[in-house]
Amino acid sequence: MSFDFLLTVVAAYLIGSINFAILVSKTKHLPDPRTQGSNNPGATNMYRIAGKKTAIKVLLLDIVKGIVPTWGSYYLGLEPSEIGMTAIACCLGHMFPIYFRFKGGKAVATAFGCLLPVGISLGAVLLLAWIVTFKVTGYSSLAAIVAVGISPLATYFIAPKYVLPVTMLAVFIVLRHIPNIIRLVQGEEPKSRQRLD
Repeated sequence: MSFDFLLTVVAAYLIGSINFAILVSKTKHLPDPRTQGSNNPGATNMYRIAGKKTAIKVLLLDIVKGIVPTWGSYYLGLEPSEIGMTAIACCLGHMFPIYFRFKGGKAVATAFGCLLPVGISLGAVLLLAWIVTFKVTGYSSLAAIVAVGISPLATYFIAPKYVLPVTMLAVFIVLRHIPNIIRLVQGEEPKSRQRLD
């Protein structure tokens, strides 16, 4: 285990811990997203709280947050497994941010950003899966679960050497969505198209 790898993992976690939903809310004098709507500091809840423009800003920032450490680890010449661990560290930072008492989001957008350096085609497949599922069902959480769920299979056909780390990342994201899965099964999950007043 090289020093570069350890440093990259720590940096990835610290970058992942920067929660843009919380920061944007503070700069715009909006309610803390951890206490409003779904209580999740992410783009979907920001849409509920503040509307489309703010949600898109948070979404793009979270995606870039995932791209930076993963792409950086690639250019440092790390092995695929080490790049995968870097991506996982970044997403764990989003889920359990050191700057915000370890109370973070579900890391869907951040994970998408982490996967983009694997291949634009992979990103396109996952984005299409998300859009189709969301259009059909109206559930952002279900769309995320479906997109993340197919990511290992899509990776197998696009960049098979990354299948294991992508699978590990997918497992973390799905586990983070267990409360959503329970609500979906019980018919209690709110549709994301419905903005809260």
